[in-house]
This record gives sequence, structure tokens and C-alpha cells, in this order.
Amino acid sequence: VRFRSCDGNKKIHFGSSEPEDFRVGEDGVVYAERSFQLSAEPTEFVVSAQDKETQQEWQMRVKLTPEPAFTGALEKDQRKIEEIIFPWQQYKHGSPLKRQKRDWVIPPINLPENSKGPFPQELVRIRSDRDKSLSLRYSVTGPGADQPPTGIFIINPISGQLSVTKPLDREQIASFHLRAHAVDVNGNQVENPIDIVINVIDMNDNRPEFLHQVWNGTVPEGSKPGTYVMTVTAIDADDPNTQNGMLRYRILSQAPSSPSPNMFTINNETGDIITVAAGLDREKVQQYTLIIQATDMEGNPTYGLSNTATAVIAVTDVNDNPPEFTAMTFYGEVPENRMDVIVANLTVTDKDQPHTPAWNAMYRMTGGDPTGRFTILTDPNSNDGLVTVVKPIDFETNRMFVLTVAAENQVPLAKGIQHPPQSTATVSITVIDVNESPYFVPNPKLVRQEEGLMAGSMLTTFTAQDPDRYMQQTSLRYSKLSDPANWLKIDPVNGQITTTAVLDRESIYVQNNMYNATFLASDNGIPPMSGTGTLQIYLLDINDNAPQVHPKEATTCETLQPNAINITAVDPDIDPNAGPFAFELPDTPASIKRNWTIVRISGDHAQLSLRIRFLEAGIYDVPIVITDSGNPHASSTSLLKVKVCQCDLNGDCTDVDRIVGAGLGTGAIIAILLCIIILLILVLMFVVWMKRRDKERQAKQLLIDPEDDVRDNILKYDEEGGGEEDQDYDLSQLQQPDTVEPDAIKPVGIRRLDERPIHAEPQYPVRSAAPHPGDIGDFINEGLKAADNDPTAPPYDSLLVFDYEGSGSTAGSLSSLNSSSSGGEQDYDYLNDWGPRFKKLADMYGGGDD
Repeated sequence: VRFRSCDGNKKIHFGSSEPEDFRVGEDGVVYAERSFQLSAEPTEFVVSAQDKETQQEWQMRVKLTPEPAFTGALEKDQRKIEEIIFPWQQYKHGSPLKRQKRDWVIPPINLPENSKGPFPQELVRIRSDRDKSLSLRYSVTGPGADQPPTGIFIINPISGQLSVTKPLDREQIASFHLRAHAVDVNGNQVENPIDIVINVIDMNDNRPEFLHQVWNGTVPEGSKPGTYVMTVTAIDADDPNTQNGMLRYRILSQAPSSPSPNMFTINNETGDIITVAAGLDREKVQQYTLIIQATDMEGNPTYGLSNTATAVIAVTDVNDNPPEFTAMTFYGEVPENRMDVIVANLTVTDKDQPHTPAWNAMYRMTGGDPTGRFTILTDPNSNDGLVTVVKPIDFETNRMFVLTVAAENQVPLAKGIQHPPQSTATVSITVIDVNESPYFVPNPKLVRQEEGLMAGSMLTTFTAQDPDRYMQQTSLRYSKLSDPANWLKIDPVNGQITTTAVLDRESIYVQNNMYNATFLASDNGIPPMSGTGTLQIYLLDINDNAPQVHPKEATTCETLQPNAINITAVDPDIDPNAGPFAFELPDTPASIKRNWTIVRISGDHAQLSLRIRFLEAGIYDVPIVITDSGNPHASSTSLLKVKVCQCDLNGDCTDVDRIVGAGLGTGAIIAILLCIIILLILVLMFVVWMKRRDKERQAKQLLIDPEDDVRDNILKYDEEGGGEEDQDYDLSQLQQPDTVEPDAIKPVGIRRLDERPIHAEPQYPVRSAAPHPGDIGDFINEGLKAADNDPTAPPYDSLLVFDYEGSGSTAGSLSSLNSSSSGGEQDYDYLNDWGPRFKKLADMYGGGDD
């Protein structure tokens, strides 16, 4: 039975008026619920179609009649084959055939899948009412006929018999949409095509398949019945709108079966697994394994197909077990004055899952430590509590501590569970006495003392205390650790401090009137300990320093204007032993007050100026008497070196005396002048030597043939060797050839290259024919005079090339050229006429041998 609505979207539920005999599926197929014999009379029942959303209902009466038996197979086939006529016609109320509209829909053909044949199996016959007058040809098109998958449906072109050639599979193609055509022998269309829909009827040929073979889920321990655990899902390739695809779930087995074999149940339609019994305890059973079965045909065990999967349910931990101490009392010990020391290990047990918030322990001190000297840390690996000292403990004050400790987890206990007594314990800690360092009281110690305390004076007593009251020890010993000025000493037994030098507030070791010294106190414990103390001496000032003038040197002009000199009084003492200061000039010598005057312009400053209109330029020592304001007063006479010089309009010195003012004396001026003279002489000598080399080079180029001059292999110019002793030259090469060997006795054709040529020479003034001197210095001087006084002499004096140094020289030091004559014969008396500034030079050079 089929129901069609105008919109085609209604969800219909079919019902039967005889549900015990007939059942209508969701697809409109009517099934017999039981086996029974039909009578010859038609059996009637009513089929209802109800809209699931609007609950609107329609009814239709169904008549069921027995099929008559036919003896011939041909007649049976003809009875079963439906005939479709172009255009589609039907009988209505016994009236003759009437043409219907061409766009009416042909009822679909239902064909079961997996049919066993025989094939081809006839489905329907297509016929046109024009085949009586025309010879027609029938064909079918569409997927399954002439389109892929091709060849599933075929049609007899003459008879119009539509057949299927092989079994169908609904899971591959659920329906086929074909179109039948009728044409004449010429191929002309004689009828409009007819749409044929072939639905493949589902058969239960697929088993359910789970999406996963193993399903994993979790459930907290102690969960109440009805707690959701997980959902398993299976799918069936068969039509889900039929019983073939309607699945039902159930639990086949549970392992382990403790504490109950039925701890879980499953919703047979949705696959939701929930708990149905209490008693889940992770500490007893950590995991359950369920075998889940899915069956189609709505779970019918007879006709349905089944499949199984495994559901693994892990029981997760909750904090249902509190931590418990392994002992009621723990013991530990710690040396005094120690910090960050672990003194005891607290061990606990917890049945919850390790390294989870329900297992991790936290320790809390509930008593026995009012000053907060201990803390308890948790070892993350062992879960032990580490009792640690965070503040030093004094044995003389506390010898033992008894702590009360409670253990808890990071997360609270599950509801309804209380901490047992085993979650609390006591810790007994013993403090060990150790040798402690002595300490000075007070530290630092401040002493106020006037400076000037003489050596050997008792200053104070600086002693220390030993905190070890329960140890057998002798008295402390004292020693000096730091004394920058070495002013103090301490008695090693009683700690008396005496001075070894005069205390001076103005010492460089005193900062802001404070002198610091450090002392050491040592005991004889095991091991020996020592402590340091600082003695601070605040030195009070006394008037033990006279003021001095600053600066020590000044410059002024020869005239009254401008000539003021500002001076400042400096006193190492402090108020009231310092300023304001009194400035005055002494009475002697009388020239001081006659030439100068001083005026105080403030407590620390005064102004010195000329009293007379003009004072000759020079350097003058002006004594100034400065008196401080101390009680008693302290005064001193300071010399101010004043340079009087010629000044310009701006008051700046313009004469050469600026050199003297800068600190240059007469000796320094003479040394500078001598250096300048020597430098000029050296420059002059260098110029003469260069000119002489140029002349020699020209002479050699004219007289000597480079190819015949064998001396090039002997003499290397501009070379200095290891000294006079490492060369052996022939001194005869330096002698004048005309004095050693006359030209008349020399063989013809044998001649030195550096001698004058034999051929006729122009007449020049004859040079001096003096014998060769024995002193090389004289020889050089004579050659120099001959060359300088003869402007027409040709460059034949190659013997003037002086490159020789050797042993056995009769020449003295070249310094004799200048040192042979002394300046003692010079009259330097004229220096006295140059003024007082050259008086020293006149004394040095004109004063005689003294």
C-alpha cells in the first residue's frame, strides 16, 4: 500500500486494524504475522496512515483474496506480467477506456535485490495502442540500459517486453530511472516517452558493522547507578527504514564480574552505556571489558544478523583515600645556627593513583613552631615530607622542638570521607650545641675623643661575649685586625685599647672626623671561633694647625691699576678653629708695607695690591701673616711669590718675564740658548758636507773612467763597519801624490787615475806645496782652504773624499776641531751691561777659573 501527499514530505506511520494477523512496514509492505488459511471469501482489514507531526490520519480498506491455481506456466506468466500501454489507460467504475494526461506518473516497479533468476527475468511489457495500425519498435534508455551500468535492463523491440539480466544490489543502486520509447519503422516517434522507475527492494544481506572494534571509555570510581559512561555505534548497509537496517544493542559479557556481573547496561537503540550498580572501586578493579553485540531486524535473534565489538571501560581515580603517616612520631636533629637543612623525612601512604592530585601530599604544621623556624616541603617523587629549617635556632634558647604535622592531598577528599587519625603525626627535633663565634657588645662601638691624644694613653675597653654558656671554655683572647694609621693596640686579655701614636683628626685615614679600627675576639673551642668588632673614634678638633695662604704664586702689574691679587686662607682645622681669618703684612722688612697693602674682603679671602705707583718687574716674596679664630689663636707667616710684569690694557703680562713666572730660572734660560746655538751649528755643518759631496762627485765623473776604476771593488762609500779595528786600509791612499812620489820618477804610462793628467794644462795659481802633515785634521783643513781660496781650480781634488776609518790613525778626535780653543779668553764683561737678567751669565763666563 502506498501513500502520496501533495508536498511529498510527510512522515507517515502505517497501522493495521488486525495487528495480530497483519503488519504494515514503514515502506507500506504488508506482512503476515502468522500462518493461517484464507477462506474463499475475501479477507478485509483496514490500513491507516498517520502523519507523525500533525497526527492527521487517513484510512484505506484492503481486500485479500486467494490466488486461483493455473495449470499452464504460460498462462501464469501472462497473468503476472503487467502491461503498460501508451498512453497509460485504466478502467474506472466499469467505464470504457479513457485517455489520460500524458504527464501522469507510472507506478514504480518493485524488484527485490539478490534475485536468483532465472535471467533474463521479465518485468513489464510496454505497448502502444497504435501498434494495431503501425509496425512499431520499442526501446528503453537511461542508467542501467544504454548508460552505465549498461545491460542491466533490456527490452524486446518487437514485443516491448522489459527484462532484467542479472541480480541487483540495493546497496549499490537503490533505484533506476528509465524512459521507454515507441517509434515506427522509419524512426519517427509515435508516442511520448514514458518514465519507468524501478525500485530495488532491500533484503537483509548485510551485517551490522561497528565503527571501531575496540571502544575506550572512563568512569569515575564510586559513581552512582545511572552514570553515563560512553556510546558505541554500529552501522548497517541495509535500508535503515526497514527492519533490515534497524539495529539493537546488548551486552554479551563483562570481565571481571566483580563486584557484580551486571555493573553496566546499554541502551538497545542508541548504544549508550551507563552504570546500573554501585561499587566501582579503582583500588580493587581498575578496568572492565564488555563484549557488545549489535543485531539488525530490530534485534530479532532468529532472522537478524549480528556483530560484536569490545568496550574497555577504565575506572578513574577519585580522592577517596586520605594520606596516612607510616609512624605516629618522627625524629630529627639539627645543629644550631644552621639554615636550609633537612632535619626529618615524613613518609605517608596513599592508595590513590600515584602522581595524581588525589595522591600528591601536602604537609601542614598545626603546632609546635610559633616562631616559624621550620617548613615542610614535599618530595614530588616519593611524596615524602621534608622538614627544613628556615630560621637559625639558638641552642641556648631552645634545645628541642615537638611539631604537630597534618597531611592532606592537593584535592579535597570525596564527599563523605573523613581524615583518619593516621593523617596526623608528631615530629621531635633535637637541637645540637655547636661552638659559636663570640660577639662584641656594642658593635660598632663609638668613642668621642679630642685629637692630639698622646701615645700610651688609655682610650677605652672593647670586650666581646661568648654565646656558648654550656661549653667549658677559657676566657677570650683579643687581637687587632685593622688599624689603618697604626694608632692603637689592644690588651689580649682584658680588651683595653691604648694609643701608640698621636691621634690626628687631619690624617688621611680619618673620614668625616671618624677613624675606624677592627678587632678580633677568639675562643678556644673545637673548632675555634672568632668574631670581629669595629671601634669608631670620633675625633674632636683642636686648633693644632695654622692657616696658610692659597695660592702660593700670583701675578700682578707694575702699575697700580690693575694690580689686585685675591688670596684665600686655608686651614685644615674646622669651625671654630678655622675662619674668619685675619690678614696682615709683617713690619719687617720695611719694604713690604712700603710696597704692598692687604685688605680682607671676607672671612676667608683677602686682596693684596701695590701701595706705590710703580714697581719694577720681577719676582718678589711677600710674607703674609694669617691668624685663625681658634681659642687660643693660631697664626703663621706664608710667603706669596708675586711676579710683577708689564701688562697691557687688559691686565695681561706682555714681557718675556712670563717665562720666569712659569718657573724657569736663569740656568734653564742659558741651557735653552745653548741648545739653540748647537742646533744651528749642526745645520751649518750638514750644509757644508752636502756641498762638499757634490764637488767630489763631479770631480770623479771627470777624472775617473768607471771601467778602469778598480777602487769600486775596494771602497764602498757611506758604509760603517764594526769599528776602526776590523778594517785595514792603506793610509797612503790619503796622502798627496805629489808629495810622496814626484812625477819625474814615475814610469811613463803608469799613473794613478786620481792624479793630474800629464798633458799640458792651463796655468792656474799653484797650490801650497807644504809637506804632508802628520795630523789628518790639519791635512783636511789645508785642503779645505786650498779649495775655498782657488775659485778656478778644476775638480781634480778627488783625494778630498773622506771615507776612511782604520787602525793606527794619527788623527785625534774630531772634537778637537772645536774644543781646542776655550772660551775662557773671551771677555764677557759686557754681559753686565745687559741688565740684572744676564748677571748670572756674566758670573759664569767672565768670573775667571772659580
